[in-house]
Amino acid sequence: MTFSKSATCLAITASIFNFTALAEQQASNDTSNTNTLETITVTSDFRSQNLQNTPTSMSVLTEIEIKQRNAKHLEELIAVSPNVNFASGSQRARYYQIRGIGERSQFQEPINPSVGVIIDEVDFTGIGSVASLFDVKQAEVFRGPQGTRFGANAIAGMINITTNEPTEDFEGAIQLGVGNYNTYDMGVALSGPATDSVNYRLAVNQSNSDGYIENTYLQREDTNNRDELTIRGKLAIEASNDLTIDLAGYYFDFDNGYDTFSLDNTRETYSDQPGFDRQETTAFSAKFTYQGFKSATILAIVSNADSDLAYGYDEDWAYVGISDPDVNPDINPDFAYWEFSSTDHYFREKAVTTAEFRAISNNGEEIFNGSTSWVAGIFYKQDDEDLFRQYTRNDKATKSFDFTSTNERTNLAIYGQLDTQLSERWSLASGLRIENYSADYNNSQQFDDSIDDTMVGGKLVLSFQQSEDSLWYASVNRGYKAGGHNTDGTLPEDLRSFDPEYLLNYEIGYKVTLLDNSAYVRTALFYMDRDDMQVNSSRIIKEGNGTEFVSYLGNATSGSNYGAEIESAWTINDYVNVYGSLGLLKTEFNDFIDANQNSLTGAEQSHAPSYQFNVGVNYQPADEWLFNISVDGKDEFYFSDTRYFDYGYDGTFAPIPDEDLKSESIILLNASVSYIQDNWQVKLWGRNLTDEDYANRGFYFDNDSRDGYIPKAHTQLSEPLVFGATLDYQF
Repeated sequence: MTFSKSATCLAITASIFNFTALAEQQASNDTSNTNTLETITVTSDFRSQNLQNTPTSMSVLTEIEIKQRNAKHLEELIAVSPNVNFASGSQRARYYQIRGIGERSQFQEPINPSVGVIIDEVDFTGIGSVASLFDVKQAEVFRGPQGTRFGANAIAGMINITTNEPTEDFEGAIQLGVGNYNTYDMGVALSGPATDSVNYRLAVNQSNSDGYIENTYLQREDTNNRDELTIRGKLAIEASNDLTIDLAGYYFDFDNGYDTFSLDNTRETYSDQPGFDRQETTAFSAKFTYQGFKSATILAIVSNADSDLAYGYDEDWAYVGISDPDVNPDINPDFAYWEFSSTDHYFREKAVTTAEFRAISNNGEEIFNGSTSWVAGIFYKQDDEDLFRQYTRNDKATKSFDFTSTNERTNLAIYGQLDTQLSERWSLASGLRIENYSADYNNSQQFDDSIDDTMVGGKLVLSFQQSEDSLWYASVNRGYKAGGHNTDGTLPEDLRSFDPEYLLNYEIGYKVTLLDNSAYVRTALFYMDRDDMQVNSSRIIKEGNGTEFVSYLGNATSGSNYGAEIESAWTINDYVNVYGSLGLLKTEFNDFIDANQNSLTGAEQSHAPSYQFNVGVNYQPADEWLFNISVDGKDEFYFSDTRYFDYGYDGTFAPIPDEDLKSESIILLNASVSYIQDNWQVKLWGRNLTDEDYANRGFYFDNDSRDGYIPKAHTQLSEPLVFGATLDYQF
């Protein structure tokens, strides 16, 4: 759906801009409003600052948003942020797309993600399934390339999650929750002083659910279950007057099932060997902050995460005998005994170590006649991944095999940023990052490859502080994404590796606080110019009379992504608060011919809905009661970049119908009712109250023996109506 055709987009846009004009008019006449909004601080940039004064498009999702939606995981919260999407293809969302850019899955091949995920200084990029939200302070979503601050894994943006810090006084919290689908969770957090110079925080959360899939063959309702344990510990140490040390340790044990694709595109599956999606991770981080120098504050940050990941599924999505007329009398005799049976399992050991040394100039120590503050740093990352794949198939066309691979990746970067006060109201931020990426890859198919790329990113941001309450900015950001390897040994030499991708992001933004700080509006217009785009493609490999499709990553010529983002909120009075966000997006490939010589020039990119919105209202008629209702909306989008299919397996491709390639546009209703006392509250909540069926992942291929393997769309359905009750107790 394009902008011009979307009445919903136009209506929401008009209402937000009308609100801005109305609020500005009222501001000149009303100075008695005391309903001020909470000040939100961005903590993951080089310097902490007020979100309203941060010259970039970003959302900060606080504890308020987390509790309003009763979100237990980042995937249940992300709809609040405009132009942010996610892909499952697994039990939990593992990959995110920002402004239409981001990966959707990982199987045999190694990948370099476009959107990074960091939790308390630990890099969980590509393994973000563990993004549990219990005892989380806020999640910061940066939209657009973060080439200076975060580097190679942030060409589209970055998600930074910060958990609650240790406190100087003892406090604690208990959370108990129950819900449909046999869902329950329990969380406990304790915080306080261990000694005069050491404060601690410990948070433990266990969450379980049968999931919302029914396996009719096995007569089970828990084959897509969730069993998730999160343990976090933090220490804040005041080692001296000048040195503070922040330590954090983590243990995640997510032992989830994976049985979600149905031959009938419903929530009823027929798998006789249901899959799994497990992750066990131990991690730590240490941050040393030294303020003993006059000119600068020194930070040293180290982190490590060791993960065992296991992911597998029943590839045929069926049971043995589904096309046997003696077992299934309804089978078409023409397709009797056409079935196959196989599983595909991936076991990964992943170790990520990072080290960073950063110097930040102190106040009063600016250079260039006191006009310019500065940041300089070096960054190191070692990312090693071992894969063991077990793949079985009992037909003659494909033999079962075991596949192993190792991938050792190293990043080394230097960076710097200057923040110059050009005048009382004008300022200029200029940043530069030079990063070397090297990788050594080998696998059991006698494939060895090494790459070594040096990439450059940076930014120029011009800001104009029109008044104390309003900020204009214009920016140019250059982001990059490292190249990589394709793993299939049948690919020709020129397709076995691919080059880095670069992106230039042009952005204009305006942020304003209105009505005595009771309302705000944040807007941004952006244009992203992508060069050497890394996209999924496929080609046909013919061996004798057989035909095999091989997917791989390659570099398209170029592409463009452009649109707008708006976030707004207004505390109207002591009883009512309204809020909303809107993302508009247009994407296209420029001069792209896929591996089978099909043109995708001018086509939309995948997982890039042309609009997303969230609108909500909080109503508190008395101190004890709080009512929340919100609506999420999203346009249709393509599931993948494959738009043509060889229906006859003869090398002649035809377009796949759009209705088989796209999701449906959706509108979801959510609500909660809370009863609040001084140190406890009870909440009844629900998401997707109208029980809409909608997909977040889809494929087009032949996988159903009952109809003779006719190619068709297969989709993974998202969360249905879920509801429950939650008790929060603070002490």
